[in-house]
Amino acid sequence: MTQSQARIDADLEPFLRPAGCGRRNCTALSDGNAEVTRLHRAEAALAEALKRERSLLVEKDALIHHTELLGREADHRLLNGLQMVSSLLSLQARQAEDPGVAAQLKEAARRVVAVASVHGSLHSLDQSEHVQLKVYLVALCQKLAGLISADIEQNELVVEAVELRVPAAMGASLGLIVSELVTNSTKYAFGRITVRLAPHPDGYALSVSDEGPGLPAGFDPTKSSGLGMKIISSLAQQIGGRVLIGEGGAGRGTSFAVVFHVT
Repeated sequence: MTQSQARIDADLEPFLRPAGCGRRNCTALSDGNAEVTRLHRAEAALAEALKRERSLLVEKDALIHHTELLGREADHRLLNGLQMVSSLLSLQARQAEDPGVAAQLKEAARRVVAVASVHGSLHSLDQSEHVQLKVYLVALCQKLAGLISADIEQNELVVEAVELRVPAAMGASLGLIVSELVTNSTKYAFGRITVRLAPHPDGYALSVSDEGPGLPAGFDPTKSSGLGMKIISSLAQQIGGRVLIGEGGAGRGTSFAVVFHVT
């Protein structure tokens, strides 16, 4: 470069450089541009992440909907299967020549109906982890009154319950206990059958009372060989409860109660 060209470049430099742009100012401007570029890249990455998140949420919703459909279909098939089993047992009971065999088949059919009632009542409530026990018991007893054999028409089935929210698994166990006890009462007692849920010093007590002939003197449920008592005792143990036995309404009959605690 000639001395003449160097002088020309020196003379033009103030016009080619923004006013006030010294070395420090130019460095700051360069850093600012780099920061803006970094922010744009971060914004683009965030937008892409949000797009992926929305796509995953759509897939999750579709999976939940599909799972719910499968659950409803499974429930429907289960109820149909239980009804078919109950019908077959009842048919075999009518055709059995041995009265003892017929009675056992009829009892098995009643228990299947009771299980179907509990299942249907539980799924008629909100599909959550908890159920309102009073609502559940009322719905269950209405179904029991309509599904269990005509014996119940000779009884008055009443529900007296406080408001109580319990885990769904506990509600199902208590429902099966009530179904078993109500079924037994309709076989051996006539008159008023009361399903009662009330506070107890140890938590709550769910009882089924009748006005029938009562239990034999010295009856011990822990030593009973009957399937019904074994079912009741097992279900009570599952929820950390215990079974109490006393007199029914008006000083006669029988009252079975399950005392349990809700955490």
